Amino acid sequence: MIKPVFAAGLLAAQLAGQNFVDLRPSPQQLAWQDLEIGVLIHFGPNSFMDREWGDGKADPQVFNPKQLDARQWIAAAKSAGARYVVLVAKHHDGFCLWPTAQTDYSVKASPWRNGHGDLVREVADAAHAQGLRFGIYLSPWDRHDPRYRNNSEYDNYYRQELTELVTRYGEITEFWLDGAGSEGHVYDFDSYVKTLRTYQPNALIFADVGFLQYGDIRWVGNESGFAPEENWNVVDRLGYLRWRPAEADTPLRTDHWFWHPNDEKSLKPLAELLDTYHKTVGRGAQFMLGLAPDNRGLLPESDVARLAEFGAAIRRIYGDTPDTPDETWSSTASLEIAKAKPTAFDRAVIMERLTGGQRVARYAVEAWEGARWRGISSGTTIGHKKIDIFPRTTASRVRLRIIESFGAPQIRKFQIYDGTHGLDRE
Repeated sequence: MIKPVFAAGLLAAQLAGQNFVDLRPSPQQLAWQDLEIGVLIHFGPNSFMDREWGDGKADPQVFNPKQLDARQWIAAAKSAGARYVVLVAKHHDGFCLWPTAQTDYSVKASPWRNGHGDLVREVADAAHAQGLRFGIYLSPWDRHDPRYRNNSEYDNYYRQELTELVTRYGEITEFWLDGAGSEGHVYDFDSYVKTLRTYQPNALIFADVGFLQYGDIRWVGNESGFAPEENWNVVDRLGYLRWRPAEADTPLRTDHWFWHPNDEKSLKPLAELLDTYHKTVGRGAQFMLGLAPDNRGLLPESDVARLAEFGAAIRRIYGDTPDTPDETWSSTASLEIAKAKPTAFDRAVIMERLTGGQRVARYAVEAWEGARWRGISSGTTIGHKKIDIFPRTTASRVRLRIIESFGAPQIRKFQIYDGTHGLDRE
């Protein structure tokens, strides 16, 4: 869980004066934004002790998931539409889920797999085998290791652990830096990033803007799973401009990142998950859903069912093919969809092609009524993707009108869908 250290501003008017529209994403950032849905997996001693926050004093002997199956975790995530997974390899309690040589406080001191287990290996292999990208969360805050009290000693410890993680488990797509508990502690971030870039030059760094000013991905600012309606990809941190798209993390179970017994009421309903999707992916951010395996080492059956239900609902409405249109519309005029006959729809999906930067500042979606155009939705930014939901409308002509933009917009996709009866496939 993240505790904000600095409140970053996304002030479009100010950024415009600094030529923020000239900034472009890296190829790695573009590919990451196309992933859209990821999962963040929390599992450790807390899972066996009915805790959210470990104090670093748990006996490694409590860690013994006798039915652990990382393949089940990944299959469930994939059924929900997730395309990448980030594993919490070390949470704030300092317990390491791989057999690190840097401390005895790890799985090698547990009875799981007779002390020879490596959960990072099992999750990485399962993810790669099932076609998902893999990422690592390595908590800077460590409540167990005594070296944390000495900045230079802990920096060396952290770098050594990081080196193990980025050299053993294949390609790393995302590296999570969580700022919780770090107030007053000084980290040598430059050396951390140098280590990461040496071995994983294409990995993207996630962090709160105030925690690390030169990360590649930013925290959206809440754990409720929603991005602001106006969502610019370029961040201004005291004059330091950077393309830094938002990731919105929220747990599948309300307020619980780790599994707890007798907790079925906390499982979020399908309607809430769909609303979260529309307030994250539908506002140009990534949807990062927290998953919590239970003390067996399995995702609970109810979680698996809910993930599958969510993925099926998204596919029913929007289809099951990735958003990779081959053509781009670039103009200050309107873009129109013409149907052979009147069609019912209740939402529009718009995407900008971000290779040219983020340009749209205000737009409207309008339906032709036979004699005039009627506005059915409007908004500010589009970015990677914008989903507008409105009262069900029937029309044969629908248009996207760009009202304000920084240069000619590049529209990657403009389609209408009917969320009541599924995808309109004309």
